[in-house]
Amino acid sequence: MFKSFYLNNIVYYIAGAAAMLYLSGYFVPKMILAGNLVLLCLAIAVLLDTLLLYSRSGIQAQRTVTDRFSIGDPNKVELLVTSRYVFPVRLSVIDELPFQFQERDWMRKEKVRGSKQIVYELTPFTRGEYVFGSINIFAHGPLALIKRHYWIPQKQVVKVYPSYVQMRRYQLLAVNNRLQEVGVKRTRKLGHSMEFEQIKEYVRGDDYRTINWKATARKGGLMVNNYTDERSQQIYCLVNKGRVMKMPFNGMTLLDHAINATLVLSNVALVKQDRAGLITFEKNLDTFVVADKKPTQMNLVLESLYRQQTQFQEADFEKLYSVIRNRVTNRSLMVLFTNFESLESLQREMPALKKIAHYHLLLVVFFENTELRSLIGHNAGTIEEIYIKTIAEKFAYEKRRMVLELHKNGIPSILTTPENLTVNTVNKYLELKNRLSI
Repeated sequence: MFKSFYLNNIVYYIAGAAAMLYLSGYFVPKMILAGNLVLLCLAIAVLLDTLLLYSRSGIQAQRTVTDRFSIGDPNKVELLVTSRYVFPVRLSVIDELPFQFQERDWMRKEKVRGSKQIVYELTPFTRGEYVFGSINIFAHGPLALIKRHYWIPQKQVVKVYPSYVQMRRYQLLAVNNRLQEVGVKRTRKLGHSMEFEQIKEYVRGDDYRTINWKATARKGGLMVNNYTDERSQQIYCLVNKGRVMKMPFNGMTLLDHAINATLVLSNVALVKQDRAGLITFEKNLDTFVVADKKPTQMNLVLESLYRQQTQFQEADFEKLYSVIRNRVTNRSLMVLFTNFESLESLQREMPALKKIAHYHLLLVVFFENTELRSLIGHNAGTIEEIYIKTIAEKFAYEKRRMVLELHKNGIPSILTTPENLTVNTVNKYLELKNRLSI
């Protein structure tokens, strides 16, 4: 612990007043005596304040923080400051925050006698490692003339992960069948809850509602359909890490919003007894996590998403199709998180999307440009504003045409704002799962 000595500003003010008295002494000699008296009193007060403040090593501090932070969510940090002084002491506490937060004036002023807990929250907007530095505390003497600097080494490294806070919230609600509380619709399951296995002869105890009348007529005896528990289905999240995912929204990129939604969707799929997998791609394939529902699968997906780095290059959908065709042998639900800013950009990738949709159930999730809403809703008063509003309406119309274009090619899609991405994706997944088998 490093300690140093500082004079408070009031000491300089009093010393300045004494200097003014000395200057006045050239005209009124008695003022020099008054200046001496002021300096003597100041010296005695400073000495007394110093003795009280330096009589013991009076301040200790400790930071309590989790090993993981959740991106885009408030994360709690606690500072426990303990004073061994016999008098209440005024403290100025400065915590050295990670540079990613760009908070250069963080300070808390507290009056402490005994122990004091300081709680604050931090919201990170990028994944990676965040390093906390030391805790700096300036203790002011009881006369407020000097202050003592306590430098307490507390270096800590915290990893910022995709939003596991959001993931746990959805997991808890899914387990308790309360997903509708966050906007997930309750979907009525259509058809039988079991999967057809075979036709067999009727035996006593079989459900008469499963009688297959056509088979009965052909065979000349009662035949029934035999069902087995529905097998778990494969869900792959395909995350585009290319240039189109660099657009920011609420401090995070579209890629980070897609990663958060992927984490939640994978977790909900595992809760629903499906097998969750992950593919991330850019110019080349980056991550491939085979769909599974083993107990460690969620941690594997979380660690894979945490490590995602990108140069935001142009994504190669043809290479994505090649990987899927060669490595995913069973028909699966492919949830593609990407973005298209023009109809032409969608049409360029349509051949690859159609080939993926031929072998799998492909769901394309792309983003609505929220800035267009404000431009469209603004009343145009000048030629320039009319021009801008017209262009904004054109881009918004193109987004809607993309949905129709995908639908025309038999590819379901979601056009959503980043803030509603997670709930809309989970809604669509549950709808597809309940309506038909993948």
